[in-house]
Amino acid sequence: MTTRTDEIYVGRDYGAIEVRITPELVHHYAESVDDHNPWYFGDSPFGGPVAPALVLHSQVYRNLAWYLPNIYGNLHAKQEWELFHPIMVGDTVTTRALIVARYVKRDREYVVNEVTCLGGDGRILNRGRTHQSFLLAAAKGIVVDKEREKSGGRRFDVGAQEPLDEVPEVTKDVSLEMCRRFSGPAKNYHNDIEEARKLGFPDIVVQGMMSLCFLSQMMTERFGAGWYVGGRMSANLVNILWQKEQVTCRGQVTEVTPEGAAGRAHVQIWCEKPGGTKVVVGSASAVQR
Repeated sequence: MTTRTDEIYVGRDYGAIEVRITPELVHHYAESVDDHNPWYFGDSPFGGPVAPALVLHSQVYRNLAWYLPNIYGNLHAKQEWELFHPIMVGDTVTTRALIVARYVKRDREYVVNEVTCLGGDGRILNRGRTHQSFLLAAAKGIVVDKEREKSGGRRFDVGAQEPLDEVPEVTKDVSLEMCRRFSGPAKNYHNDIEEARKLGFPDIVVQGMMSLCFLSQMMTERFGAGWYVGGRMSANLVNILWQKEQVTCRGQVTEVTPEGAAGRAHVQIWCEKPGGTKVVVGSASAVQR
């Protein structure tokens, strides 16, 4: 049954879901994004195997009742993360989804769903805000083609100021198998070309959360525990990453500010394809001791 647009309002709560963080879940994540950090499977600074920081990256999509009725051409537009405590392998956590904003920008309407992840003792482990965009008017044919990213309006300049430090980059070749693992098992426009065409795209649209997981890997490898405890990210998904494309995540530390006995490293982050087309641009920060 289609959800009526007036049922999607700020303050609507979509209830709680319990998730067991099993070794199998972590292994599936590692295979899906080709991130095999030894902390996930053995010792870590937190006293045993720790789950990837964004292991529950797509919990917001477990229930799509918050989507507007016109899903043709819908896109993930922006993502924000706040990380407070690590999730250990073997934990049972509870997630709760809440609509926190709804707004119109140009030809699209946006719904913002905030998912809070809670530990068994009730403390907040992390929080993510997903901005999903929906076309205001009905459309047919291709909504976004592969030529759009070549236009001047789709170029995004980054790295303009002299950085304090370069964050070691992470490069991925996104295969169809990765898309199927990450966005499956059901067929959808993130893992099946026919489903993508049904929604107005010429090819498989790599799920936006995958690029964010790549960025989280980059931040983990550079800042370690300082990403897990106190990490933040605000990222705009500005161009589509298509299946079988390569993407490189980069970051530059632009400032370090005091934070108690430690410091907070502020990082300009982005993901780009060969040739420089930006897929994601934004900012992140982590505690640096």
